[in-house]
Amino acid sequence: MSDTDTSPNENGRNVRGPLALSLLALLGLVLFVGFVALGTWQVHRLAWKTALIAHVNARVHAPPVPAPGPADWAGITAASAEYRHVRLSGTYLDDRQTRVWTATDKGSGYWILTPLRRDDGSIVLVNRGFAAEGWCDLKGHCPPPPTGEVTVTGLLRISVPSGLFRHNDPTTDTWYTRDVSAIAKARGLHDVAPYFVDADAHSNADGKPWPEGGMTVIHFPNHHLNYLITWYILALMVLGAAGYVARDEYRLRKRKK
Repeated sequence: MSDTDTSPNENGRNVRGPLALSLLALLGLVLFVGFVALGTWQVHRLAWKTALIAHVNARVHAPPVPAPGPADWAGITAASAEYRHVRLSGTYLDDRQTRVWTATDKGSGYWILTPLRRDDGSIVLVNRGFAAEGWCDLKGHCPPPPTGEVTVTGLLRISVPSGLFRHNDPTTDTWYTRDVSAIAKARGLHDVAPYFVDADAHSNADGKPWPEGGMTVIHFPNHHLNYLITWYILALMVLGAAGYVARDEYRLRKRKK
């Protein structure tokens, strides 16, 4: 028997044969299972993102705790520590500052990362905040940080490796990401924490316009509910199409009898 019956119905369409129906059924099954799987994956992603947002908000708005010291560095991960509200004290190393290019709502400019030496001799890179282009001179020399003992509060952040398209170049002192280990190596720093701290606005409240702290982006887009609804609707549409084809084939065969 051929893929379609040679007897057309009153509308001119032939009855589909077994092979054509089998291929349609297989296609429908693959699409249905695929859409359901994607929808279910988005359900898990929604739960994960919702928990992440709640977790980050709890950390950001919690009272500051002492920044992790060397004994705790081995256990520092994004899951365990990122966006934790921390406090640390020490002395800035003004001759080891690093500019990291960035673009913000205030325009293009730089994050100003300055090493802070703590009482135990360990060093933490502090992102003192955003500075507009021109705040540092053409040779990359920036105004010095506050002198003497300072106390910084801010959010603990995990080191960011070099980007895929814009690579950090220590030889030309060109930085696009806050890569702690690479910056420490380029600046000849030792005993450096594997994280950096985004200083809050109060840490730089010295009357100077730059750098401006407190600009950490903590908004996480959460569109997973829209995605899962879309995938499940597509799965239902496949079921509806399958039902329509089955009903149509049944009516055609019934008329032939």
